Amino acid sequence: MPKKPSTSRKKFLARVRTRLEEMKQKILDEMNQAMRSEREGLKDEGMDTYDLASEERDREISFILSDRERAKMSAIDDALERIADGSYGVCESCGLEIGEERLEALPFTRLCRDCQQDLEREARTQRRAEDDRAVYRKFGSTEADEENT
Repeated sequence: MPKKPSTSRKKFLARVRTRLEEMKQKILDEMNQAMRSEREGLKDEGMDTYDLASEERDREISFILSDRERAKMSAIDDALERIADGSYGVCESCGLEIGEERLEALPFTRLCRDCQQDLEREARTQRRAEDDRAVYRKFGSTEADEENT
């Protein structure tokens, strides 16, 4: 069971909760505005090929952004739940308390700075290994093609 937060911690959590709720509302407002704009755009008739292509590209970008916004929304909701259940501000990897500066900068984070850096370092190493394998396969297939000629 988490320990009872101090008065200054309660004030900090209240500020973070308010900020998270404001972020959530801003995302909802932006998504609603985007949907209204898209509905109005669909009403336009007589578009030429370039207009249609441009609109399709805009829809694709909007879809990608809305996926990102939905993920951010989910992270915000999770953070609000963690505030409610008292587990907010504890790193899910190492179990240590996440610094208030980090929580101020990224209020829906689940990892402390050190664990996040470790995760990013591991991802970079994995990407490099995948890139090396792709280069190796490319060179390997080139040599095989030369032998067949």
